[in-house]
Amino acid sequence: MAVKSAYISKKAAKGEKANLTNSGFTTEEELYAYREMLLIRRFEEKAGQLYGMGFIGGFCHLYIGQEAVVVGMEMAQKDGDAVITSYRDHGHMLAAGMDPKGVMAELTGRKGGLSKGKGGSMHMFSKEKQFYGGHGIVGAQVPLGAGLAFANQYRGNDNVSVAYFGDGAANQGQVYETFNMASIWKLPVIFVIENNRYAMGTAATRSTAVSDHLGARGAAFGIPYEQVDGMDVRAVRDAADRAIEHCRAGEGPYILEMKTYRYRGHSMSDPAKYRSKEEVQKMREEHDPIEQVKARILNAKLATEDDLKKIDAEIRAIVTEAAEFAQNDPEPDPSELYTDIYVNA
Repeated sequence: MAVKSAYISKKAAKGEKANLTNSGFTTEEELYAYREMLLIRRFEEKAGQLYGMGFIGGFCHLYIGQEAVVVGMEMAQKDGDAVITSYRDHGHMLAAGMDPKGVMAELTGRKGGLSKGKGGSMHMFSKEKQFYGGHGIVGAQVPLGAGLAFANQYRGNDNVSVAYFGDGAANQGQVYETFNMASIWKLPVIFVIENNRYAMGTAATRSTAVSDHLGARGAAFGIPYEQVDGMDVRAVRDAADRAIEHCRAGEGPYILEMKTYRYRGHSMSDPAKYRSKEEVQKMREEHDPIEQVKARILNAKLATEDDLKKIDAEIRAIVTEAAEFAQNDPEPDPSELYTDIYVNA
């Protein structure tokens, strides 16, 4: 099957279920997932390069390895659903459909960035895309995610809120206060635990009680949960469908614990010496989310190797354009220092 372009819209990816392949995805869904995950991977690789060249200052947390989580979740969502996450947020922005040039320019602190160059890597927002950050305080986004769900409930729509946080944040007290409130008020919020095993650099097995079932903590608040293979975009989308249906039906919150893995350190300044190179290589070889989709596409003859190379070339061109823009766009004027502090309602 020839692929005319790398661009396959989210709407087009939601193909007729009668056209399912053996993988459980339609051809369009397989190609959409491949493209979106590849965009995140190539973008993050380029961000790492720019950080090393000194164009990106401060912290920079890469999402390489975890792409299936956010892409699978986004494939199940609809326009109007809100997303909020932690500081490992570049992939979430791209999956939400935010402009790669605007995301990269924010990383380099330029006025064309999505926060006008004043937020940086950890603090980007898009009201248009219902993306509410990007938050630098561990676990702080979780109660805010419940607040977004409360707003939707108050307005009487059927939109859901998706609040992402990691295995480290799962030990924060405000997370459980939020679980309690969300359960009492039956808020339409999905709590997505991106369990990449190492938090900021300490293995969950050393820092967390019952570290193999973090989502089970929701049982104390009557919140259903599932543990999901976060390296398989199909498993993620499947679980997301169930969680979203639960929330839209007014049944309250839902917890999805995504068992995933980051290939890089916690941030660009982390050498990740707390795990072996062999462990990382084994995950890459046996569980890489992009390679899984690529293998399915080729084995089922949904596209050829040349088709996929074309997609990769188009993605690289998008990322290169974003990087060039982010390096050449001017920095914000000093007069912007005191703007955008308060919202004009």
